[in-house]
This record gives sequence, structure tokens and C-alpha cells, in this order.
Amino acid sequence: EVQLVESGGGLVQAGGSLRISCAASGFSFDDSAVAWFRQVPGKEREAVSLIGSGDGSTIYADSVKGRFTFSRDNAKNTVTLQMNLLKPEDTAVYYCAAGGPSGGSWFWTEYDYWGQGTQVTVSS
Repeated sequence: EVQLVESGGGLVQAGGSLRISCAASGFSFDDSAVAWFRQVPGKEREAVSLIGSGDGSTIYADSVKGRFTFSRDNAKNTVTLQMNLLKPEDTAVYYCAAGGPSGGSWFWTEYDYWGQGTQVTVSS
């Protein structure tokens, strides 16, 4: 059974930090691109960062560049998103996604597997 299980998240004041993680199982994690998406009610799911399969390169959305760090540990089948200098506009449900093109994709429709999501709330 394929599973992506997110952990972390929560409530933090603006300027603070949070770390969210995603543990994968049931598929070939090394061979899969992984991404973090976020979504707020009434808006489309948007990509935050993605990593290609294996030790692929990491790409960030302009809105989080310089503040977020996305890393993967293939030995543990996990990915982590370290979020620093958080802003109220970062408030969203964050989703881990895997599969799709080997280099990753900015389009949520191209991913095969999804986690359940974790809430991140940044207060002003």
C-alpha cells in the first residue's frame, strides 16, 4: 500500500520557523520526484518546492526562495521542508506529493501519490 504521511506543522508567529516532514512507503521512493504543495480554501493547489528523483536538483517557488529548504533522505524514505521567516501568507494546508515526471512538476495533476496534508498557520 502506498502511503505518504506528513508530520509537523502547527501555529507559529510571523518570522518564526516550522519543519514539516513526509514519510513514504509502498513505492520506489528513490525513483520518484517529490514535491510540496500548499492550498488555501478557494484557491488552487500551488507548488512550493520540488526535488527530482534520486539526488535530483531542488527548485523553489519564488514566494519561498531563500526562506524554505527542501531536503530528501532516500535511506529513510523521507523528505523535510524547513520553513524559516514565515509570513501570514504562508498559511495553508501543506501536502507532500510523489511520482510524476522524474524531474518533478509544478502541476499537481501530474503526481501519483499524495499525503493527507498538514496545517501550517502563521499569525501576524
